[in-house]
Amino acid sequence: MEKRIVRVGIIGCGGIANGKHMPGLAKLDYVEMVAFCDIVKERAEKAAKDFGVEDASIYTDYKELLKDESIEVVHICTPNLSHASITIDALESDKHVMCEKPMAKTAKDARKMLEVAKKTGKKLTVGYQNRFRTDSLYLKGACERGDLGEIYFAKAHAIRRRAVPTWGVFLNEEEQGGGPLIDIGTHALDLTLWEMNNYKVKSVMGNVYKAWEGRTSEANAWGPWDQDEYTVEDSAFGFITMEDGATIILESSWALNTLETGEAMTTLCGTIAGADMKDGLRINGEDLGRFYTKKPVFDASGVDFYDPDEEEAHELEARLWMESVINDTEPLVKPEEALVVTEILEAIYTSARTKKPVFFKDGKPIEE
Repeated sequence: MEKRIVRVGIIGCGGIANGKHMPGLAKLDYVEMVAFCDIVKERAEKAAKDFGVEDASIYTDYKELLKDESIEVVHICTPNLSHASITIDALESDKHVMCEKPMAKTAKDARKMLEVAKKTGKKLTVGYQNRFRTDSLYLKGACERGDLGEIYFAKAHAIRRRAVPTWGVFLNEEEQGGGPLIDIGTHALDLTLWEMNNYKVKSVMGNVYKAWEGRTSEANAWGPWDQDEYTVEDSAFGFITMEDGATIILESSWALNTLETGEAMTTLCGTIAGADMKDGLRINGEDLGRFYTKKPVFDASGVDFYDPDEEEAHELEARLWMESVINDTEPLVKPEEALVVTEILEAIYTSARTKKPVFFKDGKPIEE
């Protein structure tokens, strides 16, 4: 890999920036975080102190940050509503862009982002870090090798028993575009489509629920939510049919009365074998007239006194993204793939509202 310094600007210095983006970039000695922007100046100042170079710039207006021609890459970590506008401005300012998931609040906005990326020739990727987990990468290798055969049925899991996020704008439909479907369902769907390598959609049906409307929960992981602020769904479910006949069921909830929980997980059923992530990664099949279940081991080196320093998913995500910038190669998460995720999510919301399926043609939803 070519050795040079990549100068990065961070737009949005809240939870996801501090929890994932900036710590991942900080692991790379060839990356300098030189500018930080947030509408709350104190957040930008703290981020600069914790992760920035000594003379890092502070902004409250992202357009001022984009004027810095020395910045090569920006990470956009803002609410969903502003993903598209900031990304487009950044691409047109000659910056490569890592945009936090989902790609955009609407499919129309996501398509515009992709269009501008192609027009400018700048790189665009989306923060689906669960692809970079060790188990996800192992399963991807097995799928590519053909171990599962043709995958014709899958489930995308994003279910919490009681874990409604009570901070930021997660409960605000205008800012976010939805609740658990667009928040955590997006991760599960992206992971499932990627493992299957199947992005050609035929139809989508969906149901959305506000079963907790007017109520709250003392058992919620982050405390009771404000009923007046809660304007999004608490659960959403989708039934997706692909052009090749494959079926995907997407389940997402922040608050569901179930013991079957788990998020950013997939279940795959193929003609040769199947796989799930319900108890670690498990691959199941039949051999010599007997069923088998294989569980790869990811948490040990096999040597008692040696603890390998493996990259965490967000660290690998940051490194491979930066390597794609330096080496001028495609990022692992392609914007075309992230667009399909957004189109399916929007179709689930549309189907739930109209009580009709949404059909696709030539890879795009058919507008009524």
